[in-house]
Amino acid sequence: MSDDARLKNDRLVFYRDVIERINKVLEIFLARSKSKCAILIDKEGHLITMHGENQVRDMDTVCTLLAGTFAATREWARLLGEQEFSGLFHEGKQDSIQVVLVEDRTLLAVVFDQRETQLGLVRLMSTEVVKKLAQIFEEAMARDDPGDEEFPDIDTEGARKALEEIFPDI
Repeated sequence: MSDDARLKNDRLVFYRDVIERINKVLEIFLARSKSKCAILIDKEGHLITMHGENQVRDMDTVCTLLAGTFAATREWARLLGEQEFSGLFHEGKQDSIQVVLVEDRTLLAVVFDQRETQLGLVRLMSTEVVKKLAQIFEEAMARDDPGDEEFPDIDTEGARKALEEIFPDI
């Protein structure tokens, strides 16, 4: 695979229509599961989108910590001879968090109150949401990148020579 193809495959680019589809899936999920909040992040800890009730002031830190915790869990799995653990659960006195892997590229964190819903329901519905999100991701990756047409191939050698003529001492 060429470097360009690898970069295109590895990067996560979500256009407005894709985020709208993701948000619709998350909205339905939250209503049906009676969960408080759904947070979709990439594995590096960058927020992709969030839907629902947000009581956190520093979402960047939350996303980074979620990604770090999941990375540590992945290492625990490896040490135990597992390929990976695809989910995490953290239980609090009021709120709990279920984190699941989506397509080996993103993490879905679901914040819920166990007085309003049950872990089993959240897990069951998360499985379905992961399938829907995976389908959306596949469709998004399959479509052509409209940005590719905006930048025609550039004669980099010619540009370099022109810059050397303008700035010979640099």
